[in-house]
Amino acid sequence: MTQRTVLDAPDMKRAMTRIAHEIIESNKGSDDLVLLGIPRRGVPLATRLAEQIASISGRPEMASELVGSLDITMYRDDLRSGAYRAPEPTTIPAEGIDAKTIVLVDDVLFSGRTIRAALDALSDLGRPSKVRLAVLVDRGHRDLPIRADHVGKNLPTSSSERVNVSLAEIDGEDGVTISGGRE
Repeated sequence: MTQRTVLDAPDMKRAMTRIAHEIIESNKGSDDLVLLGIPRRGVPLATRLAEQIASISGRPEMASELVGSLDITMYRDDLRSGAYRAPEPTTIPAEGIDAKTIVLVDDVLFSGRTIRAALDALSDLGRPSKVRLAVLVDRGHRDLPIRADHVGKNLPTSSSERVNVSLAEIDGEDGVTISGGRE
């Protein structure tokens, strides 16, 4: 099976820095901002973004106040197929999410079904003023009308290809590769 690297560690760092700046700009600062990572790889990406946003804002101590995780396992539309993972905890900052700008963070945007589930889960937690979406990779092929507000890399792929995101926190190294497809 062929595999090609589309983002290496420095490319990922640049993309994440750009996304952090975009989030600050679109929110007009870091006030009332909450980043919720979608497990599994969205959580470390949200943590990285929170650290960068806090640093850019000149308040590195506030990084932990900006970030949380949103487990969507029980909101997925494929539960009947039996293809799901064990639920992980949902954590939100102590101030909650009401009247906040929420940025959902995930590694790859594909069909849009994960984000639909995240929106359902989010509505059970409170009523944010705005919800945005930040993804490291947008590969297209939507089944639902969902669009990312902040994208690290648009990556047109065929439906037979697989986008693999590796993160140092989980996999020991950073990178994005594509495998499969036609040879």
